Amino acid sequence: MLAPTSFFSDYGCHVRILEEILYLQGKGHKVTVCAYRKGKDVPGIEIKRIPPLPGDNRYELGASWIKVIFDVFLGLRSLLTSLGSKFDLIHAHLHEGAFIGYFLSKLWRVPLVFDFQGSLTDEMIQHGILRSGGLVYKLMCRLEVAIDHLPDAIITSTAHGARLLKEKFNCNPAKVVEIPDCVNVERFRPRTPSDEGRVQALKKKLGIPEDRKVVVYLGLLSTYQGTELLLEAAADLLREGSEAHFLIMGFPGEAFYREKAESLGIGKYVTFTGRIPYMEAPEYLRLGDVAVAPKLSASEGNGKLLVYMATGLPVAAFDTSVNKEYLGNYASYAAPGDAYALSRALRRLLEDEGLASSIGNTLRERAVQRYKWERAGEKLLSLYETLLDARKPRW
Repeated sequence: MLAPTSFFSDYGCHVRILEEILYLQGKGHKVTVCAYRKGKDVPGIEIKRIPPLPGDNRYELGASWIKVIFDVFLGLRSLLTSLGSKFDLIHAHLHEGAFIGYFLSKLWRVPLVFDFQGSLTDEMIQHGILRSGGLVYKLMCRLEVAIDHLPDAIITSTAHGARLLKEKFNCNPAKVVEIPDCVNVERFRPRTPSDEGRVQALKKKLGIPEDRKVVVYLGLLSTYQGTELLLEAAADLLREGSEAHFLIMGFPGEAFYREKAESLGIGKYVTFTGRIPYMEAPEYLRLGDVAVAPKLSASEGNGKLLVYMATGLPVAAFDTSVNKEYLGNYASYAAPGDAYALSRALRRLLEDEGLASSIGNTLRERAVQRYKWERAGEKLLSLYETLLDARKPRW
């Protein structure tokens, strides 16, 4: 499995990669991961990393031109790994992984599966390292289209992603397979009376007042993820007298956003925890009364919604096709990019306990019925078997 990222890092595509591996291992399959140098080792998972490189301590996450150097070494690491073992299939995450995986798949004559997260050029624009228009943009668009046509199959986590691949990038519809992000509904579960002691102890540890409702956010902190908009929405809400406390769990840039909260006059009503280990996230989420998802991307998945849903939390989010795909009509929506509208969406859930409870219960049931990892894993294995069967000689 090719993971051109600092696996494992407790967020986003890392969670999808981890859960895919755990499912495959549970079914008796051997998985070897090739990844960047940084990232946490996971017990029981074989990870082959690139060596230390100049500048890798400055790289944290997201799109960056420095990743080109990392990917050259990831290609070499992957080649060396493949020389030492026989692999039946290559599962590549992100466009860089698909590009590297293509050459390995041709060398060893094995199928290539591309796990598509979203548009490469859109992500680069949203991260501010590419401008729309101009020669470099056109070249990157052509490269993206070329990569999208390399694999034997493309997995996408959303129907929106599938439409993008088929309609914008002209991929063969027969090669595009929807396997949504999913969630471990046993690990992430609603709060029960037996949790109250731990909930109160954790609130005390974090300095969260017992008499305030808690709005939780779990994920990366960045403009791309809507963190500034979240703080502006919180400020609007608190200025109007709402008795809410915001628990913001994630990284990087906690110090920057803490200063931002102070400048908005809401510092004492916002707690920043920094990075929360994935396995500890469930108990932190159970502190929440409402969850918020201010991510702005219209093309990438939004996996944090699934852990909110499984925990039985009502969600305030921007009204995008990706969010609606997960949440349906069971959320408090706001116009995309509008901080004041997001504060209204939060207020509806905080003030109407009946509505919040109904939405939370419905989302929990939706997660159990539609988004358990067992369903996604079965579909993934079925795809593998189809691709491998197509490679068998016919006599």
